[in-house]
Amino acid sequence: MELLRLLCEGMGLRPDYFEGDLTGGDVIINVNHYPPCPAPGLTLGLPPHCDRNLITLLLQSTVPGLQVSYKGDWINVESVPNAFVVNFGHLLEIATNGVLKSIEHRAMTNAALARTSVATFIMPAADIPIGPAEELVGEGNPPRYRTVTFDEFMRVYKTVGARRESVEKAFKL
Repeated sequence: MELLRLLCEGMGLRPDYFEGDLTGGDVIINVNHYPPCPAPGLTLGLPPHCDRNLITLLLQSTVPGLQVSYKGDWINVESVPNAFVVNFGHLLEIATNGVLKSIEHRAMTNAALARTSVATFIMPAADIPIGPAEELVGEGNPPRYRTVTFDEFMRVYKTVGARRESVEKAFKL
């Protein structure tokens, strides 16, 4: 919640904008284990996707494997001991009217070593509307995304897939 408060401060939103229903849904913790793979280039630990929530905290192991998409290339994310990787999800992009972008990423396997990561997803309540913050919309800056409930968002997300361009296309105005 402190990270979300700091993001609000940086964007000119009231500090408690994301408190309540916007973060009042489930907190989901996924433990992902990727065993060694003799041909890591032939398989993915997780395919390219953007997270479906507001914000994700990821604790990586010391074995590298997380990659982010940047200008058409896949960039390795360095594993820093005792540090979290913070991913912005699709819903944060919608809520900030595109000021903050969701991060497309994937997990790669390693030829010799197993890799384990722990991801914590902060989810909104199912039935509340999520749309661009009023403070980030105005003359010269129209809403870029339509308002949806989390339930509706998930129905579309599961249908079109988790790739950035598919979800963006489904919700952009």
